[in-house]
Amino acid sequence: MYRYTDFDRQFVQARAAQYRDQLERHLAGELPDDAFRPLRLQNGWYVQRHAPMLRVAVPYGALSSDQLRMLARIAREFDLQDAGTAAERGGFGHFTTRQNLQYNWIPLERSADVMDLLASVDMHGIQTSGNCIRNITSDSLAGVAPDEIVDPRPYCEVLRQWSTLHPEFAFLPRKFKIAVSGAREDRAAIRWHDIGLQLVKNAQGEVGFEVYVGGGMGRTPVIAPLARPFVPWQQILVYIEAAVRVYNRFGRRDNLYKARIKILVKAEGQRFFDEVDAEFDKLLNEDPTGAEHLIPQAELDRVASCFAVPEGVAGSALSAHGAQEVPAAKAAIGAGLHPGDTNAPLAYTRWLERNVQAHRLAGLRAVTLSLKRPGLPPGDATAEQMDAAAVLADRFSQGELRVTHEQNLLLPWVRETDLHALWLAAKDRGFATPNIGLVTDMIACPGGDFCALANARSIPVAAEITERFQDLDQQHDIGDLDLHISGCINSCGHHHSGHLGILGVDKDGTEWYQITLGGSDGSKLSGAATPGKVIGPSFAADEVANAVEAVIETYRRERSAGERFIDTVRRLGVAPFRAATDEVRLATASSPAD
Repeated sequence: MYRYTDFDRQFVQARAAQYRDQLERHLAGELPDDAFRPLRLQNGWYVQRHAPMLRVAVPYGALSSDQLRMLARIAREFDLQDAGTAAERGGFGHFTTRQNLQYNWIPLERSADVMDLLASVDMHGIQTSGNCIRNITSDSLAGVAPDEIVDPRPYCEVLRQWSTLHPEFAFLPRKFKIAVSGAREDRAAIRWHDIGLQLVKNAQGEVGFEVYVGGGMGRTPVIAPLARPFVPWQQILVYIEAAVRVYNRFGRRDNLYKARIKILVKAEGQRFFDEVDAEFDKLLNEDPTGAEHLIPQAELDRVASCFAVPEGVAGSALSAHGAQEVPAAKAAIGAGLHPGDTNAPLAYTRWLERNVQAHRLAGLRAVTLSLKRPGLPPGDATAEQMDAAAVLADRFSQGELRVTHEQNLLLPWVRETDLHALWLAAKDRGFATPNIGLVTDMIACPGGDFCALANARSIPVAAEITERFQDLDQQHDIGDLDLHISGCINSCGHHHSGHLGILGVDKDGTEWYQITLGGSDGSKLSGAATPGKVIGPSFAADEVANAVEAVIETYRRERSAGERFIDTVRRLGVAPFRAATDEVRLATASSPAD
């Protein structure tokens, strides 16, 4: 993991002190709400439906066990609420699709104390909100994936430092999101971002980036087009600066719904990219030595040194196999890593298949701790569970964890010989549900239970679907299925990219839900990034789980041998699935009233 320098630490602590001063002046009535609002937003503090919400930055998803313990402490001591509905509870955190963590019940008057605690473990909420460059996201398997071309973490860190409090980009027309992938498979959904970066090597073996600009979800889903097939790594900040400058200059500020860069790119087409190219050339030519604009080799080397293989596993050799050649479960079972091999418990073999992934180093595996189980919304973890995950990280993963795009936690440095012991420990703490990639491993935003922007609730829908598909035999028979739920068109639950997407909408003050099929985030399983298609009119809240079940049963009936859900949808189109959900509507309409 990146190690903060004295400068980094002083910077974050000074920011926390600055926020405390701003908060105290606001609470004393010296700083009006209109003046305080942008200041708290750029430190991650929202005012939501019931209480303030804090979003903590977890750059490219990397967490130490000590940081996770601090997040647990903050949840336990500060995330509190009075008695209320089932949704109104405290003492927990919510891991998001952008690899951050959110709290929903911290009183604003205690917020400066929280910022001091975060700063004490090199954390903050800077630029997790506001119209600025947000948290840089990446592949949760960065640095350990067998299909990795170049480790993206050093470049993510350079991007983080460059963009943090960048004075030119503090008040963009709208929020701005960047994702970076360094592997052959895109596990960071880069083409769904304002800027997506894919690390590549050219014919000469030189490292650079494919750059995609103008993607995004929301009410107008757009897949980012390729802006440049190769930008040398030394110049990548220059190109990004050029693109964001053009967006800052020409992006719309008169219409909130048309302010994202995707709208500008779609409207201007090649003219946008011509402007970026001109700005790029201008920046490069301003300083012939490149000292001001290019990333120095020495700085990249300094940052990259922080991402060396941990000392505890440094002796492991590069794996001779790839992720596709030796699936993690088969490799683990074949190595005799459980008592009796073929007589191992079914739950364990399923866990090996679903939660354990191949690693670039021989003798190691990456293991996902599932945060999807009955009783808590997807991505939620109590203070006790965060503490327990920190213990597992210390014991099995060199004190390091990752937050995944799918709202789980991942241990990147697990020895094969420890897998059975880890399974037992994870099972005891509720992290071993063997459902990664299955229907109950869904993505969901907090929705209307917490978010002031939401049109509908996501949590009750997720809970009902989870209950409906609790049978693990059924889940494994259904197989790979990305189910994503958003409570409004802002798409924090990434419904557009779900194989099966659910979007909450408002109709005259009543919650309704659209269903989409065939979306993709760009991963190997899903294929090229694409938005899902709406299959028909929306459903009432009490119809959604029935409609989802009808879609899935149609797939089970119509699939070819070994065919995945997404492939069946693409082969058949949405018509048979719409027909099945139409029957749900008819059944509901014809049922007698209570």
